[in-house]
Amino acid sequence: MNDLTDLLSRLRDQRPVEWDQLPDFSLYMDQVLSYMDRQVIRFNGDDGLTAAMVNNYTKSGLAPRAEGKKYGREHLAYFTVICVLKRVMSTRDMDLLIREELRDRPVWEGYAAFCRSLDNALNITAGELDSRAEGADDPALADAAIHFALLSYAAGVAGSRCVALLRERKEPVPKGKKEKERD
Repeated sequence: MNDLTDLLSRLRDQRPVEWDQLPDFSLYMDQVLSYMDRQVIRFNGDDGLTAAMVNNYTKSGLAPRAEGKKYGREHLAYFTVICVLKRVMSTRDMDLLIREELRDRPVWEGYAAFCRSLDNALNITAGELDSRAEGADDPALADAAIHFALLSYAAGVAGSRCVALLRERKEPVPKGKKEKERD
């Protein structure tokens, strides 16, 4: 039960800091990596942000390039969003969503909207887990795992479809290509 109590506590309380609480001074790569460990919920060392990932995300244009060898508040906001979304979607889909979310607003505003949505999702999940954690015996744990896997599946289907629809609107397939795909 102790592990579920820890999970519930993190789901209820662990959130990325708000924009104005992000450091307003530049950080080096190792400081960014350490900082990101506090921005997202993690239970093992295998799924954290690495220097190679940062380099790949900046090289691909998903996140802004470092200023010299230093990263600022804007970088931390991007990396927070990426660290959460990389667990559930491709880099290509993240790129589309980040560009769309920031098309008509500044980074701080997009980050705030992301944090509100994340807060809502974590609160819903905590409430669902709390109602299923009673007893916490193996069958209850298995039932909870299946329930959350199915929620993840359903949300993934919905998210993937929304991205596909957005991509169709932003990057329409040429008419001749659509006709060939139907044949």
